[in-house]
Formats: sequence, structure tokens, C-alpha cells
Amino acid sequence: MVTEASSIAENLSLVKEKITSAADGRKGVELVCVSKTHPAERIAEAIAASQKIFGENRVQESEAKWPDLKAAHPGIRLHLIGSLQTNKVKNAIALFDVIETVDRPKLARALARERDAGHPCPDLYIQVNTGEEEQKAGIVPLDADDFIVLVRDELGLPVKGLMCIPPVDEEAALHFGLLKQIAERNGLEGLSMGMSADYETAIRFGATLVRVGSAIFGARSL
Repeated sequence: MVTEASSIAENLSLVKEKITSAADGRKGVELVCVSKTHPAERIAEAIAASQKIFGENRVQESEAKWPDLKAAHPGIRLHLIGSLQTNKVKNAIALFDVIETVDRPKLARALARERDAGHPCPDLYIQVNTGEEEQKAGIVPLDADDFIVLVRDELGLPVKGLMCIPPVDEEAALHFGLLKQIAERNGLEGLSMGMSADYETAIRFGATLVRVGSAIFGARSL
């Protein structure tokens, strides 16, 4: 449980212990420490505790704090886990090592144009809207196979896996299982799924990335 008295290092240690336990001997489960809205000083505490992978929601916010952090701490990998606007693609690929939210053909083609212009493309995850929620980004499951073919095979972009955010009022395990099925039939190994409330369940369903913020930093700022 995260309290005001608990340190970021202590919280990280506890989360990593739970990840190891849930993985039950399976290797390759990585923690994406979600640092959105948190200042560089608190992120530096997590880095000092040996955390190397971080997740941010917004390109503009990330540009304000991460260039200096990455310069000071080689080996950091930064994931974009929020929606990406096409007019921010060039900025995003210059800063992020992984983009987890490729969710529409227009965005995929914008990434391909930047790649073709000589800008290396980060590793990509396709966001699947497993709950088919109107307010949420992501390709719907029925269209996921065709979209994977477009992004990976036709455009030749580096798709490493799939990502989802289950509906808050539904059993997360059902959505994790669905995402795993889509990944398996398309030969994708990467599964970014699970957050502070359900990452242990996600790992049991095969997650390779879990995105945990509040269990490490506490409640985020508005």
C-alpha cells in the first residue's frame, strides 16, 4: 500500500517483488514506471532506485523534463503511453524509445513518412480498444488483424506487440485474454497490459510490459 511515508524506492521494490511473484518463473516481464504529471525530481528518485523504463502521456510535457533526465542518465528508455496526434509525430520519435499507442491508419502513415525521411522509428505497439469504448482510443478487435498487416507488413514499421486499457467496470482478465489471442494469431510477443490495480492479473495472462504509476508515486497531480 502506498502511503505518504513510503518512499518511491520502497514502492518500486514492492511492485517488482509482486511482478516476480506473478510471473512465477517467466522471464521478460518489464515494469514501465508511469511518471506522467510527476516532476523531474521525483522521477530522479526512481532512477536512483535503478528503474530504467518510464512512461509518459503527453509529448509536450515530456519535452519539458526528459531531455535533461535522459542526458544525465544513459540507458533510460521512455515509452509514450498516451494518445499521439499526427502533428506531434516528429517530436515524439525524437524523444521516445517506444510508442505504445498506434491506433489508426493516419498515425501509422505519419510514422512511416518520418521513417522514410530518415528519422529512425521507435519500437511500436498497437493499441487495441478491447472494450470498444467510444471515448477511448484504439483499434477495435474486429479490425485489429487488418491494421496489424497495414502497419507491420505494408508500411514496414517495427511493431513489437499490442497494448490495451480495459474498461474500468469490466473484468480486466477478459480483456487481457482477448489481447493475448489477437497477438498470438499475428505472431506478436509483446503485450503491454496491466496498471496499478491489475498488473498482477495481466502478468498471469502473459503481459510483457506492465504500466504502473500510482502504486509507485502515489496519487498523481491534476
